[in-house]
Amino acid sequence: MADVPLLKRLKNLSPAQALVFYYGATILLGALLLATPWAANDSPLSFLDALFTATSAQCVTGLIVVDTGTRLTLFGQSVVLVLIQIGGLGIMTFSVYLFIYLRVGMSSRGRWIINETLMHSPVSSWQELIKGIFVMTLVIEGGGALLLALAFVPVLGFWPGLYSALFHSISAFCNAGFSLFPDSMVAFRDNGLVNLTLMGLIVLGGIGFLVIRELLQVARNRSKKRSQRPKLSLHTKIVLVTSSFLILYGAVVIGWLEGGNALAGMPLMEGFWTALFQSVSARTAGFNTIDLNTFRAPTLFLIIFLMFIGASPGSAGGGVKTTSMALFFAIFYNRLKGSPHTSLFRRTIPEELISKALALVLLAIILIGIALFALMIGQNLDLAHESAREFLNYTFEAFSAFGTVGLSIGATAKLTGAGKTIIIVLMFVGRVGLLTMAFAIAGRTRRFATRYAEENIMIG
Repeated sequence: MADVPLLKRLKNLSPAQALVFYYGATILLGALLLATPWAANDSPLSFLDALFTATSAQCVTGLIVVDTGTRLTLFGQSVVLVLIQIGGLGIMTFSVYLFIYLRVGMSSRGRWIINETLMHSPVSSWQELIKGIFVMTLVIEGGGALLLALAFVPVLGFWPGLYSALFHSISAFCNAGFSLFPDSMVAFRDNGLVNLTLMGLIVLGGIGFLVIRELLQVARNRSKKRSQRPKLSLHTKIVLVTSSFLILYGAVVIGWLEGGNALAGMPLMEGFWTALFQSVSARTAGFNTIDLNTFRAPTLFLIIFLMFIGASPGSAGGGVKTTSMALFFAIFYNRLKGSPHTSLFRRTIPEELISKALALVLLAIILIGIALFALMIGQNLDLAHESAREFLNYTFEAFSAFGTVGLSIGATAKLTGAGKTIIIVLMFVGRVGLLTMAFAIAGRTRRFATRYAEENIMIG
């Protein structure tokens, strides 16, 4: 009977509190498993390192303080892989699927969370949606594993190559960036099959489950030659256009900035694959095919910008999302034209979404700024006397943690206990915090809020 009050409290959690609780409970369970003697070679991980690894896996980030391929046992790697899969699909997606599978009714809170997390428009059947997500995930990850096995098996042997292919396929589709190789994908940067497969998995995992679902529906309708031409939703158009632009823009600028530096001496195709792969991976995935320390400062700043934007809503990735940034720039474009409204693709965006997008971007900047300030204090108060690149290293680390990307230029290995704690918090908030804030903003909107007399102030 002593457990009844706790169960009642759990049932009465708000949607925002439920998301935080489910993610936090899974991370804690993963950390406890990773801290056991069976999870690591030589000696067990400290609880802080286990917590850091579990948070990075559950939040599909990829930042590591211990090498996944050598320090963790098969059991430890399996725990990381399960956390990646759970984090990529989302805790509530798993829960709703289990409710459907067991034929247990879904609560209104569960429907609301899934709707806000995955949906931009309602669907007729929740069962169809959740089952479709699982089937789509299994098909994509399975196909990716088979393609990667063609490259890994000849090099690593049958079973190690097959296991490595499955691990990296799940990690890529969930945009986690965890790798069993100590140098990530550097050894395969000239392999077109590995590059195309990983980039395809990253893009599919980063555009969102419902965008893939809509594209498949459009393709199915066109194959049936229906008289009415299928149309893409505004959400899908924005995601596809913004994602394509960022990938191409990033690849071109990386190639231009590093053509005479990090990419110098590479064959043409190897340099092409390297620039394109890093542009795709920089937004959420965290894999790398080149040592990022060889990049110039402007290139690293570009990658920071891409990490900040991240993936798309309802996807496995983090960041402020492509749609938020698209709206952010659309607002300025429409205001410069003198339009009081914000329009994209001949559609007017509701003012509530405009306010939410602006709030998300500004809150993200403030959050990262506070975390970076705390990180520098926790790492070294005398930072001014360090190397000129030290500040860039920690800035890169903070944006990578918030965007759940996992790329690093060396700061992760030097994190103190305080620094690890700050990055853990930043990864967690970057995965669930801004979404929770969006729920809170939407929930606090009052229909009959008090409106006082207006008075101007000076700005600019």
